[in-house]
Amino acid sequence: MKMPQMLAQATALVTAVLLSGAASAHWSLNNDASTLSFVTVKAEHVAEVHTFDTLSGEIADDGSVAITIELASVNTLIPIRNERMQAMLFETELFPEASISAAIDLDAMAAMDAGASETIQLNFSLSMRETSRSYTAEVMVTRLEGGLVASTLKPVIVTAEEFDLLTGVEALREVAGLPSISRAVPVSFTVVFDQGH
Repeated sequence: MKMPQMLAQATALVTAVLLSGAASAHWSLNNDASTLSFVTVKAEHVAEVHTFDTLSGEIADDGSVAITIELASVNTLIPIRNERMQAMLFETELFPEASISAAIDLDAMAAMDAGASETIQLNFSLSMRETSRSYTAEVMVTRLEGGLVASTLKPVIVTAEEFDLLTGVEALREVAGLPSISRAVPVSFTVVFDQGH
């Protein structure tokens, strides 16, 4: 075998190993670099942004995505309101977590050049309080040197009715002495997955 042929075969082999290694690497959610936020509107015109501070998750070798949201980590920047949301809205003692599940083409993501971005329509399920609902989000995925980041380009609208939260919303409204609290909330996320072996 001539040297150029050997070099070409070696290069092809290394490339195949690198790509397969990227696809089969362990991808874990970086909580510190990720955000999940939602907006509520009270008294008709007062909008506020809240977050969940504790997220965990991974992307499996088959491209299945699983993210867990710790509902007790809800952060409204007001401690008493955090406690009321935990107890009266989410009932975190009974339902401590919500989860998101989806599937992506992991091979295609792993093959992207670092810094490259792609817009995808992501179908995912949100499960909370023993109820699961399906949504579609327009998401920008950007390949990082050691992972990837996915961000919603448009908020996803989640309603209280879908997860039997109307009683909780009404309880919050009453305890806060408000004329109204929105029952539909826009939800946005930016999640970063670090790639490890």
